[in-house]
Amino acid sequence: MTVTFLAQASPDAGLRHVAQYSARLSYVFMCLTLCWGVLTATGWVRNITGRKALRGSHLALAMLTLAFGVVHALCFLFLSSGALSLAYETIPFFVPGALVRHELGIVGLELMLAIAITATLHRFTSYRRWLWLHRMAYAAVGLTAVHSLFGAIENGNLATDWLIGTTLLVPTVLLSVLRFVPTRALERIGLLEEQI
Repeated sequence: MTVTFLAQASPDAGLRHVAQYSARLSYVFMCLTLCWGVLTATGWVRNITGRKALRGSHLALAMLTLAFGVVHALCFLFLSSGALSLAYETIPFFVPGALVRHELGIVGLELMLAIAITATLHRFTSYRRWLWLHRMAYAAVGLTAVHSLFGAIENGNLATDWLIGTTLLVPTVLLSVLRFVPTRALERIGLLEEQI
């Protein structure tokens, strides 16, 4: 029975599974990266370990996000049927017939790659310019979350994928919102202790 099942499985089916699992892992690491980045930037987890270790773990999560995201995108180049072209996957909004859900994922991933590249170059640019681009990660997370939603709908996995997806997205959005709330307001509602 196993032999017949393996004979019926196409290389595209395996590649599509790799694309699905790498997309899911990328999504998980993306949410963790954003949450950990907010906790690191605000100093809310400063008591756990030193600042260098916090930044290093944020960097490790970001690299895992990018690695799985790139694997997800590259899987679609190697399909024998329905393969996407390199131009389709790298130049959003210019290829005729491109699907919006694909373009959202492409823009989100390319934005994340730009953030990662400029994070290595932050010593050579002004802090404000670097910070402005680094904060574009919030937009990148939003774009890829919408890409994930549309992908789950298209593949018929909305019920299972978005139970986990929403579970990860809610704390990510909450921490992102809290990141920009003034400190005095957070102290007033009891989320932060007043520093004397």
